[in-house]
Amino acid sequence: MPLLEISRLTHRFEGLCAVSDFNLRVDPHELVGIIGPNGAGKTTVFNLMTGVYRASEGSINFQGKELVGLNPHSITRLGIARTFQNIRLFREISVLDNVRIAHYGQTAYSPAEALLHIGRFRAEERRITLQALDLLAVFHLDASANEKAKNLPYGLQRRLEMARALATEPKLLLLDEPAAGMNPNEILQLMDFIRWIRRTFSVTILLIEHQMRLVMGVCERLVVLDFGATIAEGLPAEIQANPKVLEAYLGEEVAS
Repeated sequence: MPLLEISRLTHRFEGLCAVSDFNLRVDPHELVGIIGPNGAGKTTVFNLMTGVYRASEGSINFQGKELVGLNPHSITRLGIARTFQNIRLFREISVLDNVRIAHYGQTAYSPAEALLHIGRFRAEERRITLQALDLLAVFHLDASANEKAKNLPYGLQRRLEMARALATEPKLLLLDEPAAGMNPNEILQLMDFIRWIRRTFSVTILLIEHQMRLVMGVCERLVVLDFGATIAEGLPAEIQANPKVLEAYLGEEVAS
């Protein structure tokens, strides 16, 4: 069975159709890319999948559960996590606390226990802290655990955002333009890093990206959007030579 199956997904903003009849199947452990020009509807698809928007039409089925109509918190608990094109860390708190926060959907203590610091609260807090430190060590961020997130270099902030997403123990990780703002050398390192994440955490990855070097280097297959509609789907080599894709990116005259 597929991990994710999206059928006839459509979304409109006051009459403007941002996503039209979008279909996608992702199997466990795949690494799939969604590409397309600016404004093609890529991030809207992610926002529909994570409950930021509610689809106008269609179905998003994740492990047999319908996601349309669920709130973001519920979708995260089902096993979907994401990063953002513009990094969204809690900039004024520590690196450690950024990761600790992601664990709170899995806590076993009650609001009363948290308020009064009784019962399961202390043991759970210790468990969360140790798990967060372990994850930071895996990402080579443990030396910066007590630094404010805003003080990390840009590349390490990206890494922290991925660590925080993985702290929710997702089965599906959505990466929204992870190479944004990176130079060519950093992109090469990111390619290895994404492969390492999939291998280490045994997670399925769905990727939005403009950097074709990264997309062609890590994705097993690609879906191409233009003006909210799918114009091509296939292996990276097939997409690279597809006339419709070239036209969408370069214009009809250049593509021909």
